[in-house]
Amino acid sequence: MNNVMTDIEIAQGAKMERIGPLVYEKLGVSDEHLEPYGHYKAKLSLDYVDSLASEDDGKLILVTAISPTPAGEGKTTTSVGLTDGLNRIGKKAVVCLREPSLGPCFGMKGGAAGGGYAQVVPMEDINLHFTGDFHAIGLANNLLSALIDNHIHHGNALGIDVRRVVWKRVVDMNDRALRDITVALGGVGNGYPRSDGFDIVVASEVMAIFCLSNSVVEMREKLGNIIVAYTRDRKAVRARDLNAHGPMTVLLKDAFKPNIVQTLEGNIAFVHGGPFANIAHGCNTVVATRTALKLADYVVTEAGFGADLGAEKFVDIKCRKSGIRPDASVIVATIKALKYHGGADLDALQEEDLVALEEGLKNLERHVGNIREHFGLPCIVAINKFTFDSEGEIALVTEKLGHLGVKVVLADHWAHGGAGAEALAREVVDTIESGSADFKFVYEDELPLWDKMEAIAKKIYGASGIAADAKVRRQIEKLQEDGFGSYPVCVAKTQYSFSTDAKWLGAAEGHTVKIREVRLSAGAEFVVMICGSIMTMPGLPRVPSADKIDVDADGKIVGLF
Repeated sequence: MNNVMTDIEIAQGAKMERIGPLVYEKLGVSDEHLEPYGHYKAKLSLDYVDSLASEDDGKLILVTAISPTPAGEGKTTTSVGLTDGLNRIGKKAVVCLREPSLGPCFGMKGGAAGGGYAQVVPMEDINLHFTGDFHAIGLANNLLSALIDNHIHHGNALGIDVRRVVWKRVVDMNDRALRDITVALGGVGNGYPRSDGFDIVVASEVMAIFCLSNSVVEMREKLGNIIVAYTRDRKAVRARDLNAHGPMTVLLKDAFKPNIVQTLEGNIAFVHGGPFANIAHGCNTVVATRTALKLADYVVTEAGFGADLGAEKFVDIKCRKSGIRPDASVIVATIKALKYHGGADLDALQEEDLVALEEGLKNLERHVGNIREHFGLPCIVAINKFTFDSEGEIALVTEKLGHLGVKVVLADHWAHGGAGAEALAREVVDTIESGSADFKFVYEDELPLWDKMEAIAKKIYGASGIAADAKVRRQIEKLQEDGFGSYPVCVAKTQYSFSTDAKWLGAAEGHTVKIREVRLSAGAEFVVMICGSIMTMPGLPRVPSADKIDVDADGKIVGLF
């Protein structure tokens, strides 16, 4: 294998199977139940999804990771490699992933189709417009915005206080200039001027509802429950008061059908929905996960960023609302990322550094403890292997984790695809068959909102406590009084640290988590606690990935990772 090839070159050189025959071969689903988008992508009909209700569920494997670093960890790559590895050892396995946002694709994080020889394809389609799901979600969100302003312009029969419109517009791109804007300028024909702003599509409550709904009917009901504004006497105005939930559902009904693509090795992948885990709940759709569990014996899914963010929300939001339960967890790490957490310079990560590695291992150990103690899941550590990892470094990781009774498996799927993840696949199967999962939530439903946030901060982040100014504290108390106290909490904070300080690496402890803002997602049925300086509309870096992306003279996309 030529390891100097880029991800896109590997993907472009792949020989893909036509999706219809492949889905029939792998899952036994006939072509009549598929809605093809070209030769290599398809949506699965909702009638067929509903017909699977009585089928038994397979085993669910949650892939998560250490706190992310610029060095990279490879969570999606490992999810794909593990799925290919499971199929290679004779298991019927599929992978469930999120759809990528164009913001990171043209920004700095990159795509979400895996890497090397552990990718889902067609990679360019998946990382760009795919089947148009995000377009539909953005349009549904912005239709609601247009209906709000139109209602105010034409008499405002609901008595909306223009100072208390809480619904934001969205766009699927990093654009800091849109965070805070003024709309309806230019005279009376354009409506009433008011302050507004944009979030990125993946932070939209519509995205959350899309991903957490079990059916189109349920999605329509949840969309109607969205609180968009308040009157002068603080009465909530919901989307259904504007008759918005019907047309929003019309825009979303086709997008709601799960997307099916394939791995480089011809195994099935569901790629559907895509909320960020640092500002949203970070999991693919419930409908895709449920469907995959009915069709396969093993389902691999991932939760965004580190286990403190994505895995916590997977457990406390997605699992709580869906009834889905994972059977085991894989925590992905790279030795170079662990050294970075231990203080090594980014440009020196290929050099052996046992001191930095031992210090950085504290981050991994914290995540392992959280998965086992607070989520009740058995876990395996997958070291995403690089050629420059030294024998001494590998031995140190194995020794340290061995003291905790955790299996460490070297995985070489980036270079060798499923063959490089066979050992990991066998370890995962053995762990699941041991039946050691004792699943639990971090907090119970009846706990007050403040106490739920405090439980997450203390148990998962290692914080000494939480804090908020008087205004935010009153908002939380008001939500509790208004009957929203039973909702789970969705924390928005930096992904790079257990704290709210992105530069505090390793295993931060004893810090205070400051709640800067609170938002009610009454349709999605959770309360967002925005902590530290995290933004729900990211900005582009000084040198964005867009600088390298182009189309060559032959019409081939270049520079896309």
